[in-house]
Amino acid sequence: MQKITPFLWFDHEAEEAVEFYVSLFKNSRITNVSRYGDAGPGPKGQAMSITFELEGQGFMALNGGPVFTFNPAISLFVDCADQAEVDSLWNKLSEGGEPGQCGWIKDRFGLSWQIVPRILGELLGNPDPVIAQRVMAEMLTMGKLDIARLASARDKK
Repeated sequence: MQKITPFLWFDHEAEEAVEFYVSLFKNSRITNVSRYGDAGPGPKGQAMSITFELEGQGFMALNGGPVFTFNPAISLFVDCADQAEVDSLWNKLSEGGEPGQCGWIKDRFGLSWQIVPRILGELLGNPDPVIAQRVMAEMLTMGKLDIARLASARDKK
């Protein structure tokens, strides 16, 4: 077991959320589901806690009731190899969710994600501060990040 595991608190939809998240990433699986019994506090048979992996990273989910909710101060950052991966994840996570700015999106369960093309770090870290600023300015106009637009901002003369 990894030393530090992200723990996600859901009201009652942990199992649905985890099944959705596992469907998004190739190297992912549910490793264990514990269910509420007669003693509660959740409905008997409902998932209480779920352990799962997304791309080999371990997570835990809990159906803990409406006591806590997600906010964008914590998000899951996804390093995307190319525009096709950005587009695929963005489209799936936006179903019932709320697209945000600069690659951020809140899924239908309220969890925030950053869907980021790998090249963004290189573009923003350009040693020429004028180029880096142009890329940043272009990124700030976007919801879903567009590699071609970012590269075009880099290449402007």
